[in-house]
Amino acid sequence: MEKPRHPPESRLTTGLTIGLVAAGAVAAGYSLLSRRRAEYEFNGKVVLITGGSRGLGLVLARELAGLGARLAISARDGQELDRAGRELRSLGAEVIEIVCDVRNRDDAAKAVTRCVDYFGGLDVLINNAGVIQVGPLETQTEQDFRNAIDTHFWGPFHMMQAAIPVMKTAGEGRIANIASIGGKMAVPHMAAYCASKFALVGLSSAMQSELASDGIAVTTVCPGLMRTGSHINAEFKGQKKKEYALFSIMDALPISSVSAESAAKQIIQAIRRGDAELIISPQAKLAAAANANFPELTATLLAAASRLLPSAKPGDLSSAAGLESGSAISPSFLTANIDAASKRNNGLKPGEAI
Repeated sequence: MEKPRHPPESRLTTGLTIGLVAAGAVAAGYSLLSRRRAEYEFNGKVVLITGGSRGLGLVLARELAGLGARLAISARDGQELDRAGRELRSLGAEVIEIVCDVRNRDDAAKAVTRCVDYFGGLDVLINNAGVIQVGPLETQTEQDFRNAIDTHFWGPFHMMQAAIPVMKTAGEGRIANIASIGGKMAVPHMAAYCASKFALVGLSSAMQSELASDGIAVTTVCPGLMRTGSHINAEFKGQKKKEYALFSIMDALPISSVSAESAAKQIIQAIRRGDAELIISPQAKLAAAANANFPELTATLLAAASRLLPSAKPGDLSSAAGLESGSAISPSFLTANIDAASKRNNGLKPGEAI
């Protein structure tokens, strides 16, 4: 006897029902996970920030101090660290300063050990230390690329290698790697910087997927331009005054950049939720989406933009910091907000002025 067949309408209804139930289960699970992630609090947590003496690192430290975190800030310049530490203590933070060059594996390991010995643990690692190099490709030397890779790839790698065993023992942890929109798409005249940030994005994403089962959430942060005041410490090559003027003006304009304070708040929320990735600013999100979906068009537009940038001076491979590359255009009223950020965020040494 032939078995009764379900009419097509019945099969369709059954399929839709199963699909809706599955979607509902996924949504419920995601909602539960989101609520659980949102419960992560920074009060009493030990947070280690590399590059924490100035710029975005210092702004992050201020925000976290307000949330009750116990802070370890590291950087290469001991005097900068001392100034930052005194400011953070004035805000009521418990903080230690650690002189550390993240490019050096032993320095990184000692920084984590010092943090754990002092506070008794390490809950959150923010890999923020960075360098910015701007200039035509023909002015970028192998050493420029090595310095960028050592700072942006090997630095976070060394810090994570030292911190992960501590977090695994604790059964949880948070890591944020501050990459860049330059790690999602190549920016003309920033070849070494972009190459190193692309490497960091790949490393961070790999860590995220493999460490999740250990209770360690890794967030890859890709900001666009931020008004941190770091322009004065960036390195410029080629026609340095023109390069610096263009870079600083783009960095200063609200239409093309976000404030360091806004970026810091977004980063902290992403760490709190355990997000896999955070792209900061609408402009950066649009650029990343355009490059991912329309790579040929994006490449054409970037090539056109590159032709408009200052050309290199033949044979000149010298570099100069932004503070040494001023002109009538920058500093000026056009860059007033980021020049003020340099002063506010410990970018200037005692006696220096913009």
